[in-house]
Amino acid sequence: MTAQPIYDSVADDFSRVNDLIIDRLSSHVPMVEKIAQYIIESGGKRLRPLLVLLSARALGYEREDHLKLAAVIEFLHTATLLHDDVVDTSDLRRGRSTANARWGNAPSVLVGDFLYARAFEMMVELGSLDIMRVLSHATAVIAEGEVQQLMNVRNPDLSEADYMEVIHNKTAMLFEAASHTGALLTDSDEAQTDALRRYGKHLGLAFQLVDDVLDYRGDAETMGKNVGDDLAEGKATLPLLYVIQNGEAADRDLVRQAIRKGGLDQLEEIIAVVDRSGALEYTMSKAREQADLATEALESLPDSAQLHTLRKLTELALSRAS
Repeated sequence: MTAQPIYDSVADDFSRVNDLIIDRLSSHVPMVEKIAQYIIESGGKRLRPLLVLLSARALGYEREDHLKLAAVIEFLHTATLLHDDVVDTSDLRRGRSTANARWGNAPSVLVGDFLYARAFEMMVELGSLDIMRVLSHATAVIAEGEVQQLMNVRNPDLSEADYMEVIHNKTAMLFEAASHTGALLTDSDEAQTDALRRYGKHLGLAFQLVDDVLDYRGDAETMGKNVGDDLAEGKATLPLLYVIQNGEAADRDLVRQAIRKGGLDQLEEIIAVVDRSGALEYTMSKAREQADLATEALESLPDSAQLHTLRKLTELALSRAS
């Protein structure tokens, strides 16, 4: 399944958001502008701003603040990417060198801070305390998720429930905030607004779980990073946790040692273990559960072209691993 029809459904809005993003990246400090533009223009799908546009339009929104809100969401996301790459010492994202690999850690962190600040400036311009409340909370939760993940590096004893909490906080939270705040722009009732909040949450979890599968099946162009990067960093993703809980004794020991050690010395062996254990099928089943919950959340919403597009987005999340 291709993503283009999904973007085509809000093509004019999306184009205007892109223009607004470029405009609001402006800074009188050349390095700030250069690094911010580099990461913003590095080929991301901009799924989170897309969620803002679709959610607002699905509830009949006809004004223009959804454009600014979509740009805010993209700035928040980009700031987290800049900080993530420094924390993870990553040198590749979306097939290109990371900002920290090109300019160093200090400029990357500081430009991430600039993007957070610019996002909150634009939030104030929207003039909605409800939206500010949701996004300020989401930003705190995402930061907590980053710390949780850092604490769990090289920890093979992480439970599945704890892992799901981490990926909700670190990844799904901004999906949830994007669809939630898009709905908050409208005059819709609380039930419809909460339906879109839940949709974003479960969609974000589905995307992350599919990413876990692609970490063993994907490539740099699909994933934005190298196969095995999570293992190299000692991160216990769901496929590895499944092997630890359900694999043969020798396979469990191999995976536990690989997580504790980090690195890619045993990548081929780990990939073979993950393949034969059923871990990828299990992880995909969990992704499908989340996609189904996202689709169910939409059932109470009024029929519209954007509603159909939101349903297609859940299909897209799963199809990336096919």
